[in-house]
Amino acid sequence: MRSSKSRSRSKNNRNRPSGGNVVNRVFDSSGPEGKVRGTPQQIIDKYNQLARDAQLGNDRVATENFQQHAEHYQRLLNEAQREIESRREEQERQNRERQAERDRERAERQEREAAGGGSQGSSDPGATAQPDVLDLSDAGGNEGSGLVETPESKPNKPARKPRARKPKPAEGEQADDTKPSGPNEDATKVAE
Repeated sequence: MRSSKSRSRSKNNRNRPSGGNVVNRVFDSSGPEGKVRGTPQQIIDKYNQLARDAQLGNDRVATENFQQHAEHYQRLLNEAQREIESRREEQERQNRERQAERDRERAERQEREAAGGGSQGSSDPGATAQPDVLDLSDAGGNEGSGLVETPESKPNKPARKPRARKPKPAEGEQADDTKPSGPNEDATKVAE
């Protein structure tokens, strides 16, 4: 069960801005003339207009009351704008630091490239020194080495020679060493 103390505390915080963008937030202001709704700047303008109207009507108390309401929202607006400005300045400062760090890294990289003769950072892979390649394959294959055999690592087999074909027998002749095969085998024997 909740205590009444925590409930009352949460009620008091309902009307406070919750850290959002106060400049564009819509407020409901309960002034002496009823509710005024709008952004802080709109509420300030409305209360200033009501104060001028009250002054023209020679109502000094209402004039002062409307001016105090306008000042309250002016303070809210000024505080929000200061906060926005401080965030913007902090962001700019961080951006300048990041850019300075990138510039330092770029300068260091260029110095290393200049000191190394330009071959380390060159975009031409043929200009850099290539590592030696060791042939670890043994004559018996790669069974014991634990390496996987790839097509590049397999020894090249000599190309097969095409088989010589026997000439076709002339029509009506049958080759000596061939026997007829198939379902009509008996029919060819009878025809001879």
